Amino acid sequence: MSNEITTDVVIIGAGPVGLFAVFELGLLDLKCHVIDILDRPGGQCAELYPEKPIYDIPGFPVVTGQGLTDNLLQQIAPFGPEFHYSRMVTGLEKLEDGSFRLTTDADETFLCKVVVIAAGGGSFQPKRPPVPGIEEYENKSVFYAVRKMDDFRDQDVVIVGGGDSALDWTLNLQPIVRSLTLVHRRDAFKAAPASVNQMKELVADGKINFLLGQVARLEGTDGQLENVHLTMQAGDTTLPATRLLPFFGLTMKLGPVADWGLELNDNLISVDTEKFQSSVPGVFAIGDINHYPGKLKLILSGFHEAALMAQAAKHIVDPDQRVVFQYTTSSTKLQKKLGVA
Repeated sequence: MSNEITTDVVIIGAGPVGLFAVFELGLLDLKCHVIDILDRPGGQCAELYPEKPIYDIPGFPVVTGQGLTDNLLQQIAPFGPEFHYSRMVTGLEKLEDGSFRLTTDADETFLCKVVVIAAGGGSFQPKRPPVPGIEEYENKSVFYAVRKMDDFRDQDVVIVGGGDSALDWTLNLQPIVRSLTLVHRRDAFKAAPASVNQMKELVADGKINFLLGQVARLEGTDGQLENVHLTMQAGDTTLPATRLLPFFGLTMKLGPVADWGLELNDNLISVDTEKFQSSVPGVFAIGDINHYPGKLKLILSGFHEAALMAQAAKHIVDPDQRVVFQYTTSSTKLQKKLGVA
């Protein structure tokens, strides 16, 4: 039986534009749930260039992708948004009363009056490693994300990769697994140095293994993994394994959005420039995922779109309530919401 969650607005995408949408909607007393396929907030900024400087955010001469994400999370904290990571929205259905039902691949159902698609250029989807027959094991004993840590408890786990996700889950899962081996093709990592140092300490203490190599073949029955065969410089080896987590990076795809009946323009969602509403009333698209004449793919453009979207969303959620436009600099009511009055 799926979990059913009722809210005012569901935001698809936890990148900077999706996060700022929480702020604009929160000022109007709209409750948000945010869904993202990644295992953390920040979208492209945090995943692809967390330490890369960004120079065109108003008020910040320079800020990193991770720094911008951290600031946005602090800014929206007063509104208590609820986040759902490591899942993809697989279905969108408009109900007879004009509200929406969304379903995810984590067996959840969301009921809401407004849907905001802020998914950048589409959804990040994990790259499948070039291992023969890996499809047979997917979602049974091979996973591309960790949804429930208990699924890995007392298992023999092999993690493949050298980025933040691989190192983070190596550190997080180590205390609960039976055994853990990290496999990477070279002794250099793209992860945070502190995480790499922690991993090396665990190796030195004999708590995990680290091997230089690549996955060549999987062995198991009916989708249940039993062994992982590695190709290594020193010669091939076999690891007993009941769970495999390959972190081979991400690719951008429009994904299920393409099947939701929205008007598209070259794989982007067509919107108006008054509300940034799609061809389906109640479904909005902001940020890099949308298209309109003169569109600029800039974060600051997405922030502007979020502000106008929120005003229109308020009229849908509370059609009988008169909305008085207020400024955070002068409105005591808004300042109380933000906890600064």
